[in-house]
Amino acid sequence: MLTLSVMLATIMQAIDTTIANVALPHMQGSMAATQDQIAWVLTSYIVAAAIAMPLTGFLSARLGRKRLFIAAVVGFTLASILCGAAQSLNQMVLFRLLQGVFGASLVPLSQAVLLDSYPRQQHGRAMALWGMGVMVGPILGPSLGGWLTEYYNWRWVFYINLPIGLLTWFGLTTYLHESPTQQRRFDLLGFSLLSIAIGALQMMLDRGQSLDWFTSGEVVMEGVLALLGLYLFLVHMATHPRPFLEPALFRDRNFSVGLLLIFVVGVILLATMALLPPFMQQLMGYPVIDVGLLLAPRGIGTMLAMLTVGRLAGRIDPRYQILFGLLLTTLSLWQMSGFTDQTPGLTIIHTGILQGLGLGFLFVPLSTVSFATLPPQLRNEGTALYSLMRNLGSSIGISWVITGLAHNIQANHAAFAGYLTPLRFAMRQAVEQGIYNIHSTAGLVTLNSVVERQASLLAYLQEFRFMMWITLAAIPLLLLLRAPTAHRPSEEVAAAPE
Repeated sequence: MLTLSVMLATIMQAIDTTIANVALPHMQGSMAATQDQIAWVLTSYIVAAAIAMPLTGFLSARLGRKRLFIAAVVGFTLASILCGAAQSLNQMVLFRLLQGVFGASLVPLSQAVLLDSYPRQQHGRAMALWGMGVMVGPILGPSLGGWLTEYYNWRWVFYINLPIGLLTWFGLTTYLHESPTQQRRFDLLGFSLLSIAIGALQMMLDRGQSLDWFTSGEVVMEGVLALLGLYLFLVHMATHPRPFLEPALFRDRNFSVGLLLIFVVGVILLATMALLPPFMQQLMGYPVIDVGLLLAPRGIGTMLAMLTVGRLAGRIDPRYQILFGLLLTTLSLWQMSGFTDQTPGLTIIHTGILQGLGLGFLFVPLSTVSFATLPPQLRNEGTALYSLMRNLGSSIGISWVITGLAHNIQANHAAFAGYLTPLRFAMRQAVEQGIYNIHSTAGLVTLNSVVERQASLLAYLQEFRFMMWITLAAIPLLLLLRAPTAHRPSEEVAAAPE
């Protein structure tokens, strides 16, 4: 029952990272907002969650894990109701900020609770259950959001959290035991520097594309603040006697390598989900409901992989499972780099299931091996930092591929247009046969639309190929991971259930 309650909290927060994306056009119409203004509905949530997430370890130590978990669930549920009832853009942005603050600790706390509630030999199975919510939530979010928006109202995108929140609150209140508290001093300067770095980075990533990146003074200032804040935070952490984040976290090799690998997982998971819906709607002509249905099997693949990994826990070295997951993900991205605007739906479903299997085989053993040698007293901070790196990977990945997509469309358009001259035999033949009329404005517009479509199609395929190379580049990091059996007996005792 505790596992079920924790999974509900994870799913509630994970779905909310993507469920609102589909409803944005409807919100924009009802609130009479511009495209830039309505984007703050997403930006406010992402920035608030990123800044508040590192606080999880400190607040859990001071207040107790149960109190913090229940407060986060109640606050997130109430903020969701307020978002659904918002009557103006200002109210919506404010309530999304609150939702981000309360939701920031749900995923790291749920991971820490499961790691401490199960003995070490069952951590693989526990992480498989937890990973279902984390991985399947963002995949099913657009499908659920599209269905609720189409058949009910965009406000139900937020109201859907009420029954889930009530069940989670009841389960945690009944089955979760309180953890001992610690009188730990709060490092205000360290937290402020880290918040400036994370907040400025998230703002830069979110606003960069619309402001043409570093041609904008705002984006330049946000980039400088992010770099300066991170540098000062690292210096402060290395010199302060009780810093905001324990330096011992980074002395654990498995955990440090795990942070790099989960960053790659974040890039692949949400960057792919950011590219596929517009590709399928704009170039393949699918309506939004069909897009959600075709993407849903990706979540099925993830769940199948996690069920399998849970049974394999303790039998197969998790490093081999991570390698298998990376290879499956690479194969799926290679197949996606061969898509056309005539690719059948069954092929999209096949590659989606394959990628879901790959991410499932990658995510669960990675979570297990990353915390295998980390002392239990560092788990609250560790899980918060782990989730933060995954979210940063998602933000950077989405910004990178969207920017790369726009750049590649322009470059491809210019390259294709260079071939469209009467000196080319194929072009001359098309003009003579009356396929294109280059002597009229309407004919040139028609020809340009064909070029633009093909340039866009190739740009999407280039981004899929780019993510394939990123996945392959992560494979050598596996050589730095130690086998999860390398832990001290004292940690085994400390990790046992209460």
